[in-house]
Amino acid sequence: MNVRPLQDRLLVRRVEEEEKTRGGLFIPDAAKERPLEGQVIAVGAGKRLDDGTLVALDVKAGDRVLFGKYAGTEIKLDGIDHIILSEDEVLGVIG
Repeated sequence: MNVRPLQDRLLVRRVEEEEKTRGGLFIPDAAKERPLEGQVIAVGAGKRLDDGTLVALDVKAGDRVLFGKYAGTEIKLDGIDHIILSEDEVLGVIG
């Protein structure tokens, strides 16, 4: 399935969480929290200002980003969990 985000939105695939702790203990699925980090798959064209000017996004496809726990809208594409975020909901870019 092909999804193209609109305006200032991003399509992000969550990065998989570690299966075990640094000490070597395995973490069961019930105890895991959803990762707050993901890889940007696609971006919209940008935000349109009141005067009609289009402002390009700072984030681009391929970036790894951090976002809040309750940010965005979760969707499933081809059996893989993704999230659609507004650029305002991105806390930072890693790397």
